[in-house]
Amino acid sequence: MSTRVASMNMTSGAGSHAHTARGLRPSLAKRSALETCLREGCTLPRVIPWIIIAIVAVPLVVVGYMAMRRNTAASELPASDSADSKARTEQEFAEAEAYEAKWHEDDKERYHQERLP
Repeated sequence: MSTRVASMNMTSGAGSHAHTARGLRPSLAKRSALETCLREGCTLPRVIPWIIIAIVAVPLVVVGYMAMRRNTAASELPASDSADSKARTEQEFAEAEAYEAKWHEDDKERYHQERLP
């Protein structure tokens, strides 16, 4: 008789559901499917995080990449290529170079006027 009880305990503890139909362990019948998967080594709980990553993170990365690409492409294009624009740019560069030359001359004069300790 003790061997029969021991064999029932071993089979019921090993995850067998044969005794639940007869009502020997009703607590096993009430367990959720997730608990059963966890106990029996089901792969669903290990796959759920990867599914979430595929559904949420991958589209976010793709949208971010597309937005960055659009911004980069827009910033690389010249603003305008008209003749007036080019002439104005050249004039501004000429004025800037003239101001820089004048500043260097003034700086040389100021350097020579300083009293060194």
